[in-house]
Amino acid sequence: MKRRHLLQGALAAAAAAHPLSALAASSGGRVVVVGGGMAGATVAKFLRLWSQGGLAVTLIDRNAAYTSNIMSSLVLSGQRSMASLRFGYDALKSKYGVQVLTDEVLGIDPVNGSVALASGRQLLADKIVVAPGMRFDLLAGQSDPMRMPHAWQAGPQTEMLARQLAAMPAGGTAVLTIPKVPYRCPPGPYERACLLADWMKAKKPGSKLLVLDANADIVVEKDNFSQAFFGLHANVIEYHSNVEISSVDEAQMMLYTNGGAVHGDVINLIPPQRAGKIVEQLGLATATGGRFAPVDVLSYQSLDAPRIHVIGDSSATTQPKAGHIANQEAKVCADALVRYFAGGAPDPAPVTNSACFSTITRTQASWLNAVFQYDALSKSMKPVAAAGAASVGWSKGHFEDMSIWFKALMADSFA
Repeated sequence: MKRRHLLQGALAAAAAAHPLSALAASSGGRVVVVGGGMAGATVAKFLRLWSQGGLAVTLIDRNAAYTSNIMSSLVLSGQRSMASLRFGYDALKSKYGVQVLTDEVLGIDPVNGSVALASGRQLLADKIVVAPGMRFDLLAGQSDPMRMPHAWQAGPQTEMLARQLAAMPAGGTAVLTIPKVPYRCPPGPYERACLLADWMKAKKPGSKLLVLDANADIVVEKDNFSQAFFGLHANVIEYHSNVEISSVDEAQMMLYTNGGAVHGDVINLIPPQRAGKIVEQLGLATATGGRFAPVDVLSYQSLDAPRIHVIGDSSATTQPKAGHIANQEAKVCADALVRYFAGGAPDPAPVTNSACFSTITRTQASWLNAVFQYDALSKSMKPVAAAGAASVGWSKGHFEDMSIWFKALMADSFA
């Protein structure tokens, strides 16, 4: 089977009616979804689809459209526009009947199932799905995140980092930092480093890219990234592991680390990450050192508040924090909720999968695929070794497949 067909097939969610949809439709259940990213949009869509419109679903996000962090590094190299990464909610409203509100959630009552909005409205729900994505820590000395932008949530920081890179003189030094796991998109910082190195060769000759990794080693796709860092891009990239940042000096563009002070003309400071603010406000961020929310991965029900389900980057699971996995968690959650409103129990053996492409140059990419299956003994999602794979090296064909995968993934969530 051609790889691109496999990728499209891996995304295919059963568009047919859910086997319990008739019962769910008769229940008249109400679900409020907080957050309209990959996880929130997907769960809202499939709750309506699989319940045949029987469940009333309201999606709330402060923004009128979602901007994808996936593929956003290509904005830095000038190969994509921000507009190409924006996805609206029109299809969720017109095709699936999701009520979409552009509003700010001020608070959630997890006992009585109410959601308070900045507009003054108060919504009642039988179940509340929380999908607020990530929050980014400020390091000591940081007061203006735009000075050393992380650009790890696509938007103004992405555009700022692109401008800073464009203005950097030839022979300059750029710095990219990688926080300790878990963080959003494990291969993301490494692929961004490769992409920028390739771009710098052409646009900023003589420049260096210092990669400061807080982890002991490259955390994913080690063979491909090692070959890229120490072979293909060795004249640009300097990779350092076990580098932890204690503080920054924004005015002097300095990072203070356990290995000494580091200066950069441009600093892409990707900081430690944690669950969205609303998760912390609810007191649900009790795992991973108080950073993420523990959940039952059969339904993504919070272990601390049974009316609340947490999906996407804010949940604490054994799966990577990535857009494709957020899509998968949302479907498991939607399936479990349709079963719940029909009086049933969650699927006892859910399976999720994740595909990921990494730009090694501006025209070539590698890929990684993983499959996870529920393990009843540990009550966690465990990788299925026989189903996981990675490309040997990189190619132009994989780069082309990346665009096909991205288009299919975003359509699965938003179209």
